[in-house]
Amino acid sequence: MRRREFITLIAGAAAWPRAARAQQTPSVIGLLTPLTSGSDQPLFDAFRQGLAEAGVIEGKDVAIDYRSAGGRSDRFPELAAELVRRQVSVIAASGSAAAVAARAATQILPIAFAVTEDPVGLGLVASLSRPGGNATGLNFFTTEVNAKRLGLLHELVPGAVRVALLMNPRNLMNTSSTLREVEQAARTLGLQIQAFNASSSLEIDAAFAALRPWRPDALFVAPDGFFTSRRVQLAALTARHALPASYSVRNFVEAGGLTSYGASLTDAYRQLGVFSARILRGAKPADLPVVQSTKFELVINAHIARMLGITVPPSLLATADELIE
Repeated sequence: MRRREFITLIAGAAAWPRAARAQQTPSVIGLLTPLTSGSDQPLFDAFRQGLAEAGVIEGKDVAIDYRSAGGRSDRFPELAAELVRRQVSVIAASGSAAAVAARAATQILPIAFAVTEDPVGLGLVASLSRPGGNATGLNFFTTEVNAKRLGLLHELVPGAVRVALLMNPRNLMNTSSTLREVEQAARTLGLQIQAFNASSSLEIDAAFAALRPWRPDALFVAPDGFFTSRRVQLAALTARHALPASYSVRNFVEAGGLTSYGASLTDAYRQLGVFSARILRGAKPADLPVVQSTKFELVINAHIARMLGITVPPSLLATADELIE
C-alpha cells in the first residue's frame, strides 16, 4: 500500500467516531412551561411518555431543553426568544401564554402547543382542521368550562352566596375571559363575585388576608399555570381559612383541595409530547389538525369535604369521576 493511501485511510478511520457521534447527536425540543420540577415531575413524565408513544425517546432520539417561567407568564417572551436563538427542532408550549409568546417569537420554527383557550381566537392557527402555519396542538379546555365549574361548586356548597375569585393579573388573556364567564354564570346562579389578584407566593398570602374581611362562602381559583405550581400553598391556605375551593385540574385536589372540574392536565402533557414527536419525525404543523379535549373529570376530595362539614350530594356522588379519601 502506498504511503499516501495509508495516511488517507488512517485519517478517515480517525474521523469515523466523530462522524458517528455527530450523526447520533439528538434533536432538541424546547419545552416552554409555567411549571417547575419537584411536585410537577409527573407532568414532565407524561410529556416524555407522549414522546415515547410516538417513537421518540429522550436521551436517544431527542434532548429536552426545559425552560420554566416559574409561574410568571411575563417571562415567556424572553424564554421563547432564547429557544429561537438556540434553533431548537420543536418548541413545545404549555399554556396559552407560552404558546402566544412562542408564536410571536417565530413563524418558522415548528410549535406544538397545549392551550386552555380557543387557539383560533388566540391567533395561533387559521382553523382547527387546517392550522395553516407553524403551530398546532391541543385545546384542553379550562377557561371554556368555568361556568360549568362554578355551577358544580354551587351544587356542592348550595348555601354559598359570596364567592371569591382568585386570578393572576399577569395572565391577561386568561384573566379577562375567566372574569367574563364567571360573572355571567354568577348572575344566573344568584351568586356574588369578588375578584382578588395574585401573581406571586407572597401575593397569594396577601390575597387571602384581603378576602377574609369580605367573608366569602367559597373560593373559585382561575385556571392558571402559576396557581398550579402553587397548589400546595393554596390547599394549605383554604384549609386554614376553612374555605371550600374549586380548581380547574385534579392536581389541586390531590394536593388537598376540595374539588376540581376540567380536562386532565397529565393527559394534556402526554398529548403535547405526542404532537412534538410527530413534528420531530417530519409532520408539518400546518397539516396536523388541532385536537380538542372531549372528556372532563369531576374530582372531589371526600376527606376535605368532611373536614369542612360538607355533605357531598347524591347527584355529585353519582357523577364524580373520582372521590379521593
